[in-house]
Amino acid sequence: MFFKFTLFFTFSLISSLSSANDLTGISARSEIYSVPSLTLSDQQFLLGDKNAKEVMVSGILRFPPKPTSAKLPVILLLHGSSGMGANIDYWSNHFLSKGYATFSLDALTGRGLTIVGPNQASLGRLNMALDSYRALEILAKHPRLDSSKFVLMGFSRGGQATLFASLQRFNDTWNKSGVQFAAHIPFYADCGTSYIGDDKTTGKPIQMHHGKTDDYNPIDSCKSYAAKLKAANQNIELYEYDFGPHAFDSPLGTTPPSVSKDAQTVRGCRIVEKNIGFLVNSATDQVFKYSDSCVQLDPHVGRDEEATLKASDRVDALLNSLFK
Repeated sequence: MFFKFTLFFTFSLISSLSSANDLTGISARSEIYSVPSLTLSDQQFLLGDKNAKEVMVSGILRFPPKPTSAKLPVILLLHGSSGMGANIDYWSNHFLSKGYATFSLDALTGRGLTIVGPNQASLGRLNMALDSYRALEILAKHPRLDSSKFVLMGFSRGGQATLFASLQRFNDTWNKSGVQFAAHIPFYADCGTSYIGDDKTTGKPIQMHHGKTDDYNPIDSCKSYAAKLKAANQNIELYEYDFGPHAFDSPLGTTPPSVSKDAQTVRGCRIVEKNIGFLVNSATDQVFKYSDSCVQLDPHVGRDEEATLKASDRVDALLNSLFK
């Protein structure tokens, strides 16, 4: 009798969920992948030096309950300095509800790290760009995925990787997958470093999102970089949000913003690749180090629901135009 009641209750629950048609956050299937990569210094990445420590990072591929097509678009999600946070789940669930697959890439755990904000030197800033290319090599072979519809989206440190993974120079050196990202969507990225050849991208659309009150990665350097790319006829759009503190899309963010204790920010630095492979602090004309006086601590992070909703609409519009 108990078994029959349980079975009836289960079927009733499924029926209720189906009739409500609310499948937000539901994944029809998940697959976990190990992704062979390297742990590189920024200099090694810039020089194309592959003589580096081999590492295995990982990611979770989630399939939507109502697929848009037989072969699916995929949104690759790159986390920030604090690792896989609540915003990764938020966006993954959002895209699943639209019928897209998602791949959330964890660049820290496989490297024995959990958080790098208080010690940014513990992982080169460009490692996550390489990780994203390596993930492409695996996902491009998946029979249920459309390799012409892979989009890279990242946040903070992951946003920086998302932005600069668009550079033609880096694709030529490191992307051996045979495919390119169809678009790059950086959120509150650090745009304060200039690379040789950074005015030439793959030509795929870049849609940037940034808040005006961000004191972790201030918007001004991103406005300058977006203007530089537009002047070079690259496909770039920067959306500004009147409030939009750092990590404004996190469901767990605070209002008002709170201090990210001891987190390092290079908001006061200007870093330039003067010669290939050498990132120089323009104030000292010496190789940049996180011990430089321009590196500051204790930026703020917080929530902005209005900015998140506006950003969601703009991201959706871009994907609709890409995927038809």
